[in-house]
Amino acid sequence: MIKKPSFFERLAGNITLGNDDRDDDKEIRDLPIKRDGNGKATKGDWGEDAEEEGQLAVDVYQDPEEIIIEAMIAGVKPDDLNVSITRDMVTIKGRRQEINTIAEENYFYKELYWGSFSRTILLPHEIDIENAEASEKHGLLTLKLPKIDKGRQAKLKVRSM
Repeated sequence: MIKKPSFFERLAGNITLGNDDRDDDKEIRDLPIKRDGNGKATKGDWGEDAEEEGQLAVDVYQDPEEIIIEAMIAGVKPDDLNVSITRDMVTIKGRRQEINTIAEENYFYKELYWGSFSRTILLPHEIDIENAEASEKHGLLTLKLPKIDKGRQAKLKVRSM
């Protein structure tokens, strides 16, 4: 099982990038990420405006009939969420709007992520997009994606014309 660092670990920047002894990218890895009050990356050393899009953390698992994807989307209105699927891929995009208008100097901690996020997942099996379901309960988005049974056979009746 692949365990990726969570979105919040990547956002906070407190993850280890592996046990690789090469220092080829050390200068780049050690550069601090400058963020504005909304947690968005600000203008970097390369002169780029980086509109940073967060990566949504997901759990993806299966049972005999379907692939299930779960993601925490607390604070996201259904109108601000876009889920698109193909037979072999799912993309979840959304935006978490900040509702507080508190001055920066009044914060002790500001760790919540506000802004755009997305995640594209390549599926291990083809799915039946016509029967896929999406639901949300208590901030947990659940996608149920029925697998296509590749071994299923059907007989065609030949008509005479």
